[in-house]
Amino acid sequence: MAKNFLFKELNERIKAAGEYVCLEDVYGQSFIGSALSGKTLTINGTPGNALGCYLDGAVIEVQGNAQDAAGDTMNDGKIIIHGNAGDALGYAMRGGSIFVRGNAGYRAGIHMKEYKEKKPVIVIGGKTGSFLGEYLAGGLIVVLGIGAEGEQPVGNFTGTGMHGGKIFIRTEKEITALPEQVAVDVAANDDLREIEGVVNEFASLFGMDAASLLKDQFLILKPNAKNPYKQLYTAN
Repeated sequence: MAKNFLFKELNERIKAAGEYVCLEDVYGQSFIGSALSGKTLTINGTPGNALGCYLDGAVIEVQGNAQDAAGDTMNDGKIIIHGNAGDALGYAMRGGSIFVRGNAGYRAGIHMKEYKEKKPVIVIGGKTGSFLGEYLAGGLIVVLGIGAEGEQPVGNFTGTGMHGGKIFIRTEKEITALPEQVAVDVAANDDLREIEGVVNEFASLFGMDAASLLKDQFLILKPNAKNPYKQLYTAN
């Protein structure tokens, strides 16, 4: 029963426990699983802000919703959220993967980056708020728009400041209010092969049919080759 513990004591107990840990009655404690490695953590309840921040190889599965900044600066591992996620999902994420069955709030994937073999992935089953992939420097974001068919599954200003990485959006709708530094196109079959594995994993985690999702149209967003932001972050 986690409801009577503050986050520091809760994390100490998690680290002292065995390989598999289950928390019951979680009520908004922040920083659960901070820098955790080598464990599988199941959470029944609603974890607070910065769930799995600096995560370093552990697997965290939330049987419910998560609040803001889940996966903040995570380095490796996996976060699985069976409900919705709040704002700033995967903030500055640099490795590992996050799977959200439902929706995510504003600024999901902000400042995501990749280096050599480290390539972070976020897959969102529903829709997202504005500023998805803001200042995206690397990695992969997939928005499946489940339940949002017939409407734009992302908010405004998607990819603002984007200078690396890719964003895939399952939709038949035109994405409006895109900044000039973002190039958008319909994803070709070769493009879809890049996300086939993570969509299959998403479908397996949440009991869905990957083939029925992948047969639909996806848009792919990349940094514009003439992107002025890239000059601020990379050497010429």
